[in-house]
Amino acid sequence: MTPTSYRITTLFFILVSFCTYMSGCNPTNETYRYPKTDKVSHTDSLHGVQIKDPFHWLEDDRAPKVEGWVKEQNKVTFAHLEAIPFRDAVKERFMQIYNYPKYSAPFKKGNYTFFYKNNGLQNQSILYIQKEGGSPEVLIDPNAISSEGTSRLTNVSVSKDAKYVAYSISAGGSDWQRIFIKEIDSKKNLSDSIDWVKVSGISWAGQGFFYSRYPEPKESGKQYSAKNENHLVYYHKLNTNQNQDELVFEDREHPLRFHLASVTDDEEYLILSISDRSKGFDGTAFKVKNLKAKDDGFKAIVNQFDYDFNVVDHIEGSLIVQTNKGADNGKLIKIDLNNSEEANWETIVAEKPEPLVFAQSVGGKIILGYMKDVTHRVYVHDLKGNFENEITLPSLGTVGGFGGERSDKKVFYTFTSFTYPPAIYEYDIESKNATLFRKAEIDFNPEDFETKQVFYTSKDGTKVPMFLVYKKGIQLDGNNPTLLYGYGGFNINLNPNFDPLRIGWLEQGGVYAMANLRGGGEYGEKWHQAGMKLNKQNVFDDFIAAAEWLIKEKYTKKEKLGIQGRSNGGLLVGAAMVQRPDLFAVALPGVGVMDMLRYEKFTIGWNWAAEYGSVKDSIHFRNLYKYSPYHNLKKQSYPATLVVTADHDDRVVPAHSFKFMARLQEQQLGKAPTLIRIGVNSGHGASSTEKLIEERADEYSFLMYHTGMTPSYVEIKKRKD
Repeated sequence: MTPTSYRITTLFFILVSFCTYMSGCNPTNETYRYPKTDKVSHTDSLHGVQIKDPFHWLEDDRAPKVEGWVKEQNKVTFAHLEAIPFRDAVKERFMQIYNYPKYSAPFKKGNYTFFYKNNGLQNQSILYIQKEGGSPEVLIDPNAISSEGTSRLTNVSVSKDAKYVAYSISAGGSDWQRIFIKEIDSKKNLSDSIDWVKVSGISWAGQGFFYSRYPEPKESGKQYSAKNENHLVYYHKLNTNQNQDELVFEDREHPLRFHLASVTDDEEYLILSISDRSKGFDGTAFKVKNLKAKDDGFKAIVNQFDYDFNVVDHIEGSLIVQTNKGADNGKLIKIDLNNSEEANWETIVAEKPEPLVFAQSVGGKIILGYMKDVTHRVYVHDLKGNFENEITLPSLGTVGGFGGERSDKKVFYTFTSFTYPPAIYEYDIESKNATLFRKAEIDFNPEDFETKQVFYTSKDGTKVPMFLVYKKGIQLDGNNPTLLYGYGGFNINLNPNFDPLRIGWLEQGGVYAMANLRGGGEYGEKWHQAGMKLNKQNVFDDFIAAAEWLIKEKYTKKEKLGIQGRSNGGLLVGAAMVQRPDLFAVALPGVGVMDMLRYEKFTIGWNWAAEYGSVKDSIHFRNLYKYSPYHNLKKQSYPATLVVTADHDDRVVPAHSFKFMARLQEQQLGKAPTLIRIGVNSGHGASSTEKLIEERADEYSFLMYHTGMTPSYVEIKKRKD
């Protein structure tokens, strides 16, 4: 697009926006001039089927031609966003409501207490340390690392003696990390620096720690390998160079497996957790190594990948393990390391009707979290598995935390819900009492809002839960702008959570609906399996049925209904808008997996074969081809669409969104805009607070504009002034 045509397009958007704002004319009644997207004659042959891929060239997101395409697309997108008359006011209100102190649950090590804090609008949360009886001091401030504030603190691990902290930094939203070490007392960094780290923990033992990484890239001039193969486990000793690190484990025969190392609380055993998701396995195997015995190798406890095994603790020669083997909802077992055959495993906490979602060993107790109809319940057991008491929660919602050591007398946890800002509680293990430690102070009144859980019927008769959040006094007349959110995959649960930016939607009369689709883990492994691989269409059917229910019950109508999801949820939105374009006014697919026939070829995409199935299998290929959003676009009218992606997303590469948008713009017959917003120096998630607010303000502004909402942010600002 030339500078002249860009000015004309911008002026046109401003005029149309003014018309919409002043007279209420249809905001979708516009004509868009998208950048020209070239086509190529690339064809893939899969199981005898010829798959044309005319926008294949967009996969090379570092090519100058693709970078030029990105710039031209962003010009059109931001011209439209800038023409929305209340966009600046939305952003201002979002900054206002997001600007409150945010704390993490603290954890203790030695004589120190550690916690994260963000003053409000800081790009990154800061790690603080506090001595007993002292004042909080800054230990690690990632905001000082990058001038743009996009260097994130991704992993922190304190040594057993609390003398050192190892921490990893991600730059610009990348999944690649670099590990550094700081002496806690002096707050000085050691010279140690560890690179090529991805999918890793940091687990201390003695004067060093175990971590996972990939080999140093062989490609000339590349900082990180694009292959993501041969995941290695190393041990790093303090005050040494990385090239001196000890290789602890590798498996060259299976280059696509993940290997994660963790050390038991008593530092007696190294636990090696292994996954082989590229082969379609969804579970984990694990081995153990006795760190006290000289030259002791790894002993395989579980060699199969059909079930999950999570080691909770080591108690007197036995491992306490959370598993779903023989228990779809999960249970706790004890494995005697001297007699570790499966026939000798002992169940110490049996499976319940509700899914077991977490197990923590702290203070000589085991704290178990269960989920009943998508809200948490928490119970305390002794180390033998005997039930002791329930921890009473403030209301129905979501908990997190409970991390600590066996010697701890108290443990912290957080509680939150849709209109309940995160609150931190301190639980006294001996007295069994929980007290409020700190609560968030935020500019809104929770009593103005109502939360409701409903159960609707999906296409095949399955009952699916959905949360609804809205201002009290809502009128069920079908005229409420509504945002429907979903995910439905990877055994991930969508629990009630507090999002201050969502308040900016709710306070204007918007309805927020969150559907707990199959594919998640809300009702255990069976619920997960009902929405994965060959059952993936169930997820889309559940989402579509949620939209139909909202319309039938007169919460909204299709002209005022938007849908949103990110990552696997971006795939969900892409598939839903392709299958039922008549049902939605707005679609907001974020960082989505849109090309289901080539997802395995990008970075770590092969890891998702356990969830989606692989095109290498002819049956799975046909299933993937049937619903792949990119391949199923055709000439028809689609909703107003704002695709969101980022240039540094090395998890779901932006090529997915690029190709989808190119084809969508080509196939769109309606007048609704089909735009792509490509973030700069950001990744799979927003890499800073500033980028998060900007991105979300644009999404909500787009949603409001194309569902006919005129927010009163200007009046709110004047009233506060």
